[in-house]
Amino acid sequence: METPLLDTIASPADLRRLGRGELGQLARELREFVLASVARTGGHLSSNLGTVELTIALHYVFNTPFDRLVWDVGHQTYSHKILTGRRDRMGTLRKTDGLSGFPRRDESEYDTFGTAHSSTSISAALGMAVAARQKGEARDVVAVIGDGAMTAGMAFEALNNAGVQRDARLLVVLNDNDMSISRPVGALNRYLAQLMSGHFYARAKQMGKSVLEGVPPLAELARRLEQQAKGVITPANLFESFGFNYIGPIDGHDLHSLVPTLENMRQRLAEQAGPQFLHVVTRKGHGYKLAEADPITYHGPGRFDPAVGITPPQTPKKPTFSKIFGQWLCDMAEQDQRLVGITPAMCEGSGLVEFARRFPARYHDVGIAEQHAVTFAAGLACEGFKPVLAIYSTFLQRGYDQLIHDVAIQNLPVVLALDRAGIVGGDGATHGGMFDIPYLRCIPNVSLACPADERECRQLLSTAFAQDHPVAVRYPRGSGAGIEPLPGLAGLPFGQGEIRQQGAGMAILAFGPLLYPALEAAARLGATVVNMRWVKPLDEALLLQVAQAHDVLVTVEEGAIMGGAGSAVAEVLAAAQILRPLLQLGLPDRFIEHGDPDTLRAREGLDAAGIEAAIRRRFAGDLQLPERVLKRVG
Repeated sequence: METPLLDTIASPADLRRLGRGELGQLARELREFVLASVARTGGHLSSNLGTVELTIALHYVFNTPFDRLVWDVGHQTYSHKILTGRRDRMGTLRKTDGLSGFPRRDESEYDTFGTAHSSTSISAALGMAVAARQKGEARDVVAVIGDGAMTAGMAFEALNNAGVQRDARLLVVLNDNDMSISRPVGALNRYLAQLMSGHFYARAKQMGKSVLEGVPPLAELARRLEQQAKGVITPANLFESFGFNYIGPIDGHDLHSLVPTLENMRQRLAEQAGPQFLHVVTRKGHGYKLAEADPITYHGPGRFDPAVGITPPQTPKKPTFSKIFGQWLCDMAEQDQRLVGITPAMCEGSGLVEFARRFPARYHDVGIAEQHAVTFAAGLACEGFKPVLAIYSTFLQRGYDQLIHDVAIQNLPVVLALDRAGIVGGDGATHGGMFDIPYLRCIPNVSLACPADERECRQLLSTAFAQDHPVAVRYPRGSGAGIEPLPGLAGLPFGQGEIRQQGAGMAILAFGPLLYPALEAAARLGATVVNMRWVKPLDEALLLQVAQAHDVLVTVEEGAIMGGAGSAVAEVLAAAQILRPLLQLGLPDRFIEHGDPDTLRAREGLDAAGIEAAIRRRFAGDLQLPERVLKRVG
């Protein structure tokens, strides 16, 4: 692939030396490079193809990194990474020790704010703009936020605050990729955007205000006429009510429109004319017909051939936990009319596509609004429904107050289907599901199940649904051991584990899918293995029985050690005054970075070899242990 113009760009300073007439060619080369790069590594594709021109225009007009550029979510920043000196590392994207798939402050000075969760950009950008004002720095700050992220309350909280910061040099760019602009409207919008963002319009508007101030009826008439004229084709009234000067919508793929409009708006910021709002319309997958036609499939693909597109695997893959959940949800909905499925904008990722198709009246996608999702479920539960909230572990963190205040205190029967629990792979620390066990088990009335495989996942979801209080079921990303689910909707006993393998001297207590590497390690150590299944309520009777019969205990979990399942075991043993050497294995007190999940588990000692090695290191030199244990670990 030949990219002669892109080859000359090592930083945005190089970009700004180009003539405007060269930007179109740069956009074509950059888009081809993004497509080829993601096809080799996997990653977010549709969103990145849609922001090529916008990225070029922002870096061309603004003096980055002095001017701050804050991306919302950040899964659309591959062009940004390429233009800011990371092109030669794109082959490591989302891989172990490679480039992050999201902006990171420790990766580049151009990544001004670390993102990955939605709707944070306006708040962060406003903070930076106010800081610049306090320090007397003539710095512009730009927040780029998508239309999906605008569904979250946090974005509107930030707009509400920003509107009163009249001298903060803040520009919010709304990247709207959920609509299209026809040719006539696009041409008209280009003209109006440049007109309304320029000096003539701004000065004429100010002059008109001065002239008409003494005639209130005429001033009010002029204000209404202006709002109606802009509101014919734009949602200006909404954003101007927050105190922003609204421009748009304009075609986000038209550099001849983007660049002059941004230049005009930058001038307005320099004149301290108040916060600015630019509405651009883009198309996900733009420039690659297959992604344009199916942006969902091409949202986050693995490796593929761009000439062919994404093709089904030759051999069927093991069903993922998300798919197991989706099938259970449909089956349970057939049986119980009270079931309602809820997702905060994660229909495909959480496995709800079939449920949405078959039960549209009982399916609710509430947008990127996790707080609302939790309290919405609570309201349904108050009226006798049985809501099931399908949510990633990392995103439930955003609704934590609502979980405590609105669900747990009222002890409402809400089922929390926690996808992506534990290590998540390429998405890294921002999406890691390592905190749910500690943050859930400390909440009164909330129970927490950890299925070891696909079969137990279906069964424990049924158990959770049968309860009359809040219950969470946590399961990992991708597939598990490949244990085929049983037909029917029978559950497992609430709050009970099982002894899976009988040994002597040492017992490994496994929580979740790490049961299977624990079984491998135990086979070489002659240890007992207990499938605990529940973190809360912990099966205390089984735990105390095992503790009395063994000299050494080991807990294994794919979650934070601090406050996790191992801590729960330690608390029970202490309360029962049972003293046993206890080794707690799990994720340490640091964030787990992106990379191949199996590699990351091995790094953290959570594969079979790592579990065995950790046990041997801990107990081999402990002369106080009985001979039967020392022989196995020595």
